[in-house]
Amino acid sequence: MHSVERATVAPAGLVALSAPATAAPSIGGEIELKLHDRLEPLESDWRRLEADNLNSLHQSYDWCSAWAKTHDNTLAIVQGCQNGRTVFILPLELVRHGMVRSAQFIGGRFNNINTGLFSTEFRDHATTEDGTVIVRALTRLLAGKADLVNLTNIPLDWRGARHPLVGLPAIENQNHAFQLPLTADFEQTIAQLNGKRRRKKYRSQCRKIEAEGGFDHFIARTGAEKQALLATFFDQKAIRFKAHGIPNVFQSPETQAFFRMLLEVDRGSADTPLELHAIRLKGAHEGKIAAIAGLSRKGDHVICQFGSIDESLVAEASPGELLFWLMIERCCEEGAALFDFGLGDQDYKRRWCTVETIQHDILLPISAAGRIASIAQRGVTRAKAVIKGNPQLYSVIQRMRAHADSAPARSTGPED
Repeated sequence: MHSVERATVAPAGLVALSAPATAAPSIGGEIELKLHDRLEPLESDWRRLEADNLNSLHQSYDWCSAWAKTHDNTLAIVQGCQNGRTVFILPLELVRHGMVRSAQFIGGRFNNINTGLFSTEFRDHATTEDGTVIVRALTRLLAGKADLVNLTNIPLDWRGARHPLVGLPAIENQNHAFQLPLTADFEQTIAQLNGKRRRKKYRSQCRKIEAEGGFDHFIARTGAEKQALLATFFDQKAIRFKAHGIPNVFQSPETQAFFRMLLEVDRGSADTPLELHAIRLKGAHEGKIAAIAGLSRKGDHVICQFGSIDESLVAEASPGELLFWLMIERCCEEGAALFDFGLGDQDYKRRWCTVETIQHDILLPISAAGRIASIAQRGVTRAKAVIKGNPQLYSVIQRMRAHADSAPARSTGPED
């Protein structure tokens, strides 16, 4: 059964659940917020909004639908309407962390960038006051359902545009994201990265693998190829996580089902929620997979969702780095403008990227428990930033988390 609840917003910060306010907001009419517990009634408006290049692919309909179908979380999808037209959607789900119920972006732990879905006109004309009154209506609408609205990993400035909620209290997320701008000319793209050195390394990698029999840049096309390659990725990742004492965030059946479902989506265009690439060896290692990466694309934005390597195969050739070269070259040929390595500060990302994007978390307490949780989370975020700035301490923490991850009972909080 599909339920809808409504709240109306006025510019002075008033919220009414029934009669609309008389004054009009600065962006062209009062805003009505509706709360949905299903995606399907919004699909038409959802796909219209997601077509905007600045809206994250992690808030796309296919991404959120796959997550909702593989997880049992209650949905709390916020639809913002103005003059009878949908101008934004915040795809949220309700997740309990201990005693606190949080409303957070669907699929949050696997999202590299969250923006929500906003129309171009709304984004271009929204003011700080508009964001404030929306938040007041949002917290009123979710009262009794959530203790805290937890909107994480939002770039307040993204590709030259200001986020409509930029004026709200926010804290910098402990993880930054890393991107490489692309041009139609691959040589110009790698020229940003000391192209001469990059080409020399690429030739060296190819020679080392050719000495073992060669390789293919393999892209899974059929359903059987996709599922087999994804299973290999899960195996490779589990081995690597265990070897390095890191908790395996891909181990749960729900997570694996989510990525399997993404592979089944075919938009009939270059856009895809998930495409699998691999280095497939020839010769002595015929058919074996040395490296895997999962790419998503929406518009001109490509995100590397995950990657893995088999450290027992041609490790001296750095097959993971080689795969990035081949994927980025292909993305240039196909007209992409931004290759996104996603969240997390790692050496290989800094070697490839010229852009570092700071993201923020917006925490909106609803209840007393939410206010306490908000204060605690701000402290935890700051502490994590300090820990990640100390590699030795971070390594110890990761080993402790891996040990907890192997225990029979395991909480499923967001990945950090």
